[in-house]
Amino acid sequence: MDKRLISESQWLADEKLQKLLAALSTGGDEARVVGGAVRNTLLGQPVTDIDIATTTTPDETVRRARKAGFRTAPTGIDHGTVTVIADGHAYEVTTLRADVETDGRRASVTFGRDWQNDAERRDFTINALYARADGDIIDLVGGLADLDSRTLRFIGDADTRITEDYLRILRFFRFFAWYGAGRPDAAGLKACTRHRDGLERLSAERVWAELKKLLSAPDPSRALLWMRQTGVLTKILPESEKWGIDTIGPLMEAERTLGWEPELLLRLAAIIPPHEPRISELGKRLRLSNAEKATLLGWARAPVPQPNLDEAGFRKLAYRSDEKGLLWRLKLALVSARARAAEDDKALMEAAGFTRLMKLAAAWQKPVLPVDGGDLAKLGLEKGRAVGEVLSRLQDEWIESDFSLKRDALLERAAEMISTAG
Repeated sequence: MDKRLISESQWLADEKLQKLLAALSTGGDEARVVGGAVRNTLLGQPVTDIDIATTTTPDETVRRARKAGFRTAPTGIDHGTVTVIADGHAYEVTTLRADVETDGRRASVTFGRDWQNDAERRDFTINALYARADGDIIDLVGGLADLDSRTLRFIGDADTRITEDYLRILRFFRFFAWYGAGRPDAAGLKACTRHRDGLERLSAERVWAELKKLLSAPDPSRALLWMRQTGVLTKILPESEKWGIDTIGPLMEAERTLGWEPELLLRLAAIIPPHEPRISELGKRLRLSNAEKATLLGWARAPVPQPNLDEAGFRKLAYRSDEKGLLWRLKLALVSARARAAEDDKALMEAAGFTRLMKLAAAWQKPVLPVDGGDLAKLGLEKGRAVGEVLSRLQDEWIESDFSLKRDALLERAAEMISTAG
C-alpha cells in the first residue's frame, strides 16, 4: 500500500482544507483528517466526505474557523462536532473525546487531547487512521495492516465496542461488504451474534439507513450470508428468514455479466418474499418512504410471466402491470434460471425466454385508451358509475384486440353499449 497516495491526493491539497487545518493547529493544538477520506484514498476509492479530528474544544473550533473566514454550524456540538462550511463544502470537525457513558444508542462524552484514547474509542481499525496536513499517516491501532489485508476488525474488545452502540453490529457487516475480504474477523462475528438482540434498541431510521448502505455495496452477498448465519439478518429483516437469500449471489453475477445497473431495492426484493402484507409490515417497521413502499408493492403485485409467452400476450400482461414491478419479476426469474442453467437444460431455455421478454419490456411503451369519459358524455351517457363501467368494457376489448381497435371503432362500440344499457 502506497502511503504517498495521501500526500499526493487532490483533496488534501485543497486550499480551503489546508487553511482550516492550519487554523486549528496553532498554540499547541493539532487537527488531523480522520476516517473515510484516509481509508478510501489508500484503497484507491473515491472520497466523498472529509472528517477532521482536533484537540481544540468545540467553542475554540468555532472561534478559530470563523476568524479564518469560514462559516460554522453546531451540528453535534454536545458530542464535540462542528460543521465548518467553505464555499459550499462542509467539513465535520470533532474534538478528541472519550465515551463516558453509553446505553447502546447514545453516549455522553468528555473532551480530551489524547490521540491514542480518541483512536481506541472508534469502531474499526481501518476507520481510525489519521492524516496530518502534510500527508503523514498516523496509525495507532493497527489499521494499516488490516487495510492491507482487507480485514475488518473492531478496535480492542469487540463486545465493548458493540455495547457502546449496537448499530456497530450492522456497521460491521456493512464495512465488510465494502472493504472486507475472505472470512470476517471471528471475534467480531461472535460478538455480533452474542449481542444481536441489542438491535431491537435502535430506531427504525438508523437500521434502514445502515441496511441501505450495505445493500449499495458493489457486492453485498457475502456480508448478507454472514448476517444470515449469525442471526443478525433475521433480527432486522424477519421476512427473509423462511424465504432464503440464495438469489442474491446470482443477482450480483448477473449485474456484472449483463451490465445491469445496481438497484438497491431490487437487491432487497431478492431476499424477501413478494407478499403484499409482509412488505406492508416491513415498510411500517423500517419506516420506508412512500416511494420505496410503492416500488416494492408494485413488484409484489406484478405477475411472473411464463418464459414462452408470445409478444401479444406480453403486451396484455404489461398493460395491466406495474412497469418496474414486471421488469423486476423478469430480472429475478432470469437470475434464477441462469443459476440453474449449468445443470438443467430446461432452465437454459427458460433463461432465453426471460431474456427475450426483458427486451420486449425495455421497448414497451404503455398505450393510452383512445376514448375517455368526455367522449361518452357526448354520446349521451351521464356522469357516474356507468361511465366507468363502459370505459372498463371498452378497455377490455381494446386490450383483447392487442390495442388495434381505433378510436372510431371504440366509439361505435360505446354507442352500442349505451344503447343496449338504455
